[in-house]
Amino acid sequence: MTTTANPLARFSINQMTVKQLSMPELVDACVELGVPAVGLWREPVQTYGVEATAKLVRDAGLTVTTLCRGGFFTAIDPTERAAALSDNRRAIDEAAALGTEVLVLVSGGLPPGSKDLHGARERIADALAELGPYAETHGVKLAIEPLHPMYAADRCVVSTLTQALDLAERFPAHQVGVAVDTYHIWWDDQAPTQIARAGASHRIHTFQLADWTTPLPEGVLTGRGQIGDGAINMREWQTHVETAGYTGPIEVELFNDGLWARNGREVLAETAARFIEHTA
Repeated sequence: MTTTANPLARFSINQMTVKQLSMPELVDACVELGVPAVGLWREPVQTYGVEATAKLVRDAGLTVTTLCRGGFFTAIDPTERAAALSDNRRAIDEAAALGTEVLVLVSGGLPPGSKDLHGARERIADALAELGPYAETHGVKLAIEPLHPMYAADRCVVSTLTQALDLAERFPAHQVGVAVDTYHIWWDDQAPTQIARAGASHRIHTFQLADWTTPLPEGVLTGRGQIGDGAINMREWQTHVETAGYTGPIEVELFNDGLWARNGREVLAETAARFIEHTA
């Protein structure tokens, strides 16, 4: 649970929440506001430089909780599959360089023209069989993130924690686990049971918050609401993961055009305040 001594002790800001901030601006704002941790994304990290980013956050005393994202394993074409595996090895290398133990995976949607969900999920398993041992040698854990079913066709054929764990449990827990994100699972009445299942095998590798607000915007990707603005009971989900044994960072990851149009430092300050208000 969030400590009274420091209510932000477990708070991590995902970089996409304040993507309008440059890497140095993000780090400066975190230090100024007492935010102890960040979840980073590969594209801005690569733009700034992996080693430069690692030094920047290390010198500021920040913890990197996750790196987003690897995945997109569902291609059928052998050349495309080989390219995806190569890119994921680079992602693992980057995570290790940044000092984070967790690489979040968005597994990929159906290939063009395909309607075979089962086949797509099996190709994810094939990729994990290759990447899990590589990640282990670099001190990195892979976290399969189930995405809301509305993304199944084009982004992620893994839609529930049940499906994510069915994949993850084929491999050792120190190689493959799951990401628990309130935005994607809050609707699923089986999710609490699956969180307990994940906790029993030490497979909750990250816990992320975002709220569900309506109406969803066109394109839906930028519909993740500021915590407290929507339908999700954040404390309830925090209780589920903590009852399952998770005591790690709690990361807030918001894709929201309205937030991105505002001053990034103000958004970060607001998000920290909402975190304190809506977590226990």
